[in-house]
Amino acid sequence: MNNNVKVYLSEQRDRQLEELTEFLKIPSVSSLSEHTKDVESCANWISNSLSEAGMQNVKVMPTKRHPVVYGEWLGAEGKPTVLIYGHYDVQPVDPLHLWETPPFEPMIRDEKIYARGASDDKGQVFMHIKAIEAIMKTTDSLPVNVKFLIEGEEEIGSPNLPDFIEEHKEMLAADVLLISDTALYAKGEPAICYALRGLAGVQIDVKGPKRDLHSGAFGGGVPNPAKQLVDLIASFHDDNFQIRVEGFYDKVRALTEEEREAYRALQFDEEKVKKDLELSELVGEEGYTFLERVSGRPTLEINGIYGGFQGEGIKTVIPAEAHAKITCRLVPNQDPDEIIQLIEKHIQKNKPAGVEVTVTPFDKGHPFITPFDHPAIQAAAKSYEEEYGVPTKFIREGGSIPIVAVFDQILKTPVVLMGFGLESENIHSPNEHFHLENFDKGLAVICDYLFRLSDSL
Repeated sequence: MNNNVKVYLSEQRDRQLEELTEFLKIPSVSSLSEHTKDVESCANWISNSLSEAGMQNVKVMPTKRHPVVYGEWLGAEGKPTVLIYGHYDVQPVDPLHLWETPPFEPMIRDEKIYARGASDDKGQVFMHIKAIEAIMKTTDSLPVNVKFLIEGEEEIGSPNLPDFIEEHKEMLAADVLLISDTALYAKGEPAICYALRGLAGVQIDVKGPKRDLHSGAFGGGVPNPAKQLVDLIASFHDDNFQIRVEGFYDKVRALTEEEREAYRALQFDEEKVKKDLELSELVGEEGYTFLERVSGRPTLEINGIYGGFQGEGIKTVIPAEAHAKITCRLVPNQDPDEIIQLIEKHIQKNKPAGVEVTVTPFDKGHPFITPFDHPAIQAAAKSYEEEYGVPTKFIREGGSIPIVAVFDQILKTPVVLMGFGLESENIHSPNEHFHLENFDKGLAVICDYLFRLSDSL
């Protein structure tokens, strides 16, 4: 990387943090209608920032709800094209009283910047814009072609982005998709996430008698929806935590020995997890470590059960209905629609007597995986190592970012998840913050990566 770029970043740090503060002040909460104008204002702020950084053909493009911002610089003839994706919308701030400082009045203390969106994802998006600016201001060009796609609906599930991507495939065509919306493995330990689990969620509703019944007058003689639901839920797993839904594992892509060796190399401390969570033991699918279970294997989890009397004391009723919410985390080759169908089939097969059972699908998202020996990922690992001075870890993420799989399916582009956050930064919670150490190092990593990528593909 050109040394002038590093000098520029150092000299411009105070100005950059002032601009980041300005960016974070905009309450771009995508889920609340009262912030619609703020979301639009934030899109315009991004547009202006991209233009000032040297991007061309910058435009705010409408969707059915919140706009996306696009910009490009295509002057590197014969070089790869990088599509940089991120989001400028943020989560609601509730509960407000738990914030130590107002969520949209950014405050720097202890070399961390506190504000809603500081880590997820405004801070990380801003770094990419400033990295481009630094290279453009010092070299008058870029080592690769660059496109930006920054959306305003990620925190509500990106409902309109799949159609936008499909409609603008040619405009968004690229050799690499670069995303910074994940975290380091730990403080000072960079990691590249090469796989995300998918998601399939359902609600189960069990209905019995037409009203709550007195348990003394009817107990033992009528179906109890709460008991029937518990029996149904118990049928999902065996005693070894294997999922008993027929066909659930049929298309699971097994962990390779290379992947399992990468897990072992992390030297993950399971005892610390037990201590932190105040648990006597960890449980799960036999034959797999904790890390493998929570990131590389599929799951079926009960997220909530409710029905009948919930207040203080006891009310002797047989509830008229009971409900459960379930989500499955899926691994490569599993299809969320197919999994939901298998769950519905299992429920019908195991339906208790005397009650009506309905299943309502909710959130869905495909799993994603990119081979971590891909040149674009290996180049990213070297850029991390150049700045952090330690080997880059390769990890699977247990959570889901459904839009990543959409990009993969529509654009057929390798995805590099190059995050700079930390799990401790309270994203989605009060007192969200971003460590400025990773802001500084991340800028250098991104710049180095763009230069390195020029010769890697």
